[in-house]
Amino acid sequence: MFERPGGGERAVLVQLDDGSVDPAEALDEFKALADSAGAQVVGAHTGRRRTPDPRTFLGSGKVAEIAERLHAEAADLVLVNHALSPVQERNLEQALRCRVLDRTGLILDIFAQRARSHEGKLQVELAQLRHIASRLVRGWSHLERQKGGIGLRGPGETQLELDRRMLGTRIRQLEKRLGRVRQQRDQGRKARRRRDLPAVSLVGYTNAGKSTLFNRIADSGVYSADQLFATLDTTMRRIELAGGEAAVVADTVGFIRDLPPQLVAAFRSTLEEVVEADLLLHVVDAADPARPEHMAEVGDVLEALGAESVPQLVVYNKIDAHGVAPRVDRDDNGVPVAVWVSAVTGQGLEALLAAIAERVSADKACGTIELSPAEGRLRARFYSLGEVLDEAWTEDGRIRLTVELPRRELERLYRHEGLQAELDSETPPARLPVGMVAH
Repeated sequence: MFERPGGGERAVLVQLDDGSVDPAEALDEFKALADSAGAQVVGAHTGRRRTPDPRTFLGSGKVAEIAERLHAEAADLVLVNHALSPVQERNLEQALRCRVLDRTGLILDIFAQRARSHEGKLQVELAQLRHIASRLVRGWSHLERQKGGIGLRGPGETQLELDRRMLGTRIRQLEKRLGRVRQQRDQGRKARRRRDLPAVSLVGYTNAGKSTLFNRIADSGVYSADQLFATLDTTMRRIELAGGEAAVVADTVGFIRDLPPQLVAAFRSTLEEVVEADLLLHVVDAADPARPEHMAEVGDVLEALGAESVPQLVVYNKIDAHGVAPRVDRDDNGVPVAVWVSAVTGQGLEALLAAIAERVSADKACGTIELSPAEGRLRARFYSLGEVLDEAWTEDGRIRLTVELPRRELERLYRHEGLQAELDSETPPARLPVGMVAH
């Protein structure tokens, strides 16, 4: 039986250029990931390969070169900026006689370090166990996880050996516990809707400055640092907007290229704050030369989550490093679409809060709903939301309600409750009537 080599901290980075991304940018980001994980990068090995080798991904020649580099640098860890199959990872460790970690394993290791809340730890453990389960299919007969060392931070226990049955049992337990957390989050969202508090979520590429911005606008003390995935756990705060309105703002986990699907699945309860938000603040590093690509990556993740239709306000952060004055960009209808700010110096933050207030208030819609007397449950639902403006009875005994709700809430209700809406395009966007009738 092949035993996995022990972990280490002195790392050699490996990346092959397949033409899909800019190799220099990809290597810089991977080095930042390694630094964030606590690795001591002592070298990088690059090359070109159109198709990966099925046995080792790299090919025998590259493996021999990396072995020489490991010996010369006295390194004990190889980090590969690609997704490796279990067989490829095992074969590389056999050939190089050191721990090998692919991009997914490295990101999981960072998340294991960053999780602080009970929910975050559960989510990371679930993602790790799902990853380990894939390694058991054709990899090692067991994985021994110990404290310390990059790639060795296990899901909360030391010297843990899990077979498929134990993994399956633990995964089901975690899914059940996270299901209860999801129910609690749903209850919290319903309570906020009853208080008519719009939900605003911060999203963006990792290290775009989301947590620093969150601390500024919410007067919070969330940990922030100039490193990838500095914060992991979702934090929510009530903030005061311009005009005396209030909102609940949530700081969520950052996105990155090739975000492991295990993490997206495990963090679904957290990321539902994004899906259910009334407005997304898409935080972008204004000084980043790769910002168009990073914005596209965030868009891909939002689409995978089903949040591509949630209204967005782009926040170009770090203008102090870009030499740009704070400003608000508007579309042809005068609606704010982007705000240029500096979370560090505070430039443009008042304009940002005003733009948020303008967007969440402008997104409200009026609706007229006709219900049958038997649909008392739905009638009570509208009253629980506290947005019924008028109630009347029609000649045929139906209940006619006039309500005002955020547009997404109305859309959510008519979609979930079997209602239809007809939009009046001639009405000003600020108060767009919605005529709704039950099936």
